[in-house]
Amino acid sequence: MRKSLEGKVAVVTGSGQGIGRGIAIVLANEGAKVVTNNRKPSFQKQPEDLSFLDEKSRNKHKALSGDAEKTASEIIAMGGEAIPFYGDVSDYETAEQLIQTAINKWGRVDILINNAAGLGSGTLQETSESEWDYQTIPKLKGAYNTMKQAIPYMIKQKFGRIINVASDAWVGIPGLAAYSAGNAGLVGVSKAAAKELAAYGITVNTICPQADSPGHVLNFAIAKRKIEQMTGSSIKLDSEKMKEVEAAHGPAEHMAPFLAYLSTEEAAFISGAVFSVTGDARISLYTEPQQANKIKKYDGPWSVEELIHTVPQTLLKDYVSIVKKNSWGK
Repeated sequence: MRKSLEGKVAVVTGSGQGIGRGIAIVLANEGAKVVTNNRKPSFQKQPEDLSFLDEKSRNKHKALSGDAEKTASEIIAMGGEAIPFYGDVSDYETAEQLIQTAINKWGRVDILINNAAGLGSGTLQETSESEWDYQTIPKLKGAYNTMKQAIPYMIKQKFGRIINVASDAWVGIPGLAAYSAGNAGLVGVSKAAAKELAAYGITVNTICPQADSPGHVLNFAIAKRKIEQMTGSSIKLDSEKMKEVEAAHGPAEHMAPFLAYLSTEEAAFISGAVFSVTGDARISLYTEPQQANKIKKYDGPWSVEELIHTVPQTLLKDYVSIVKKNSWGK
């Protein structure tokens, strides 16, 4: 039986471990040849401070860790084709070399998954300039760099599937200010690119995944602490909300088939969409942003006094501030 991605070539950034690894393995299972990627080999990475995690979380973090060569080796061991590439895609020339690796090896690039990211947490006031850059540049500039390099080949082929991996944080999560900004930007550029590239047989979609990864283990513990400080309420680990969160962070291989589907010929009609996809097989489609109510004055500009009386009654008659919708701990 022909596999759904047989003959296709995929580049998956940030695929040394966690969600990116799961995506790369599922694409390979569907027949794609895969270039795996992360910044550097495991032995060159600085060890992370995991002292604040409990023993179970530390062991889980270790088990989920890896690098591009490990992922490529797993794909080859199961009969697939893969080649690792080490490098930071937020560097333009490195991104060019990554895409060129696929071209040199297999002569084309059909699927680009932009999963590379800099993780972190912190309120806007707590976030340093370097932390802001780390949480926004790899995701935004990395995606720009790889798309810029891959799109000419896709246009020539009259086929391309670009999937930018964002986060549900794009809607704005307290304690994740920079991370929210980076992901919101990625949603915006994906929608713009989808409109620009539609005529060439190229689709561009965004997914917001939840699945097991070393970053989730580490950063969720940090974010939980930050959110509790921000909201003044404790996040109950046995609450329905937290049970949903834990269930959603199942194996990345359980989430990744949807990305494989978006990469197929059959998914040509889907572009510019934003999906939330979880490790317990939940797939949700975000609605498109649109204007709701409006007010217009035809005999001159509004006065502040008029707005004081008119806005609550008309423009914002159904409005509830997002600060009143915080459901953590409930």
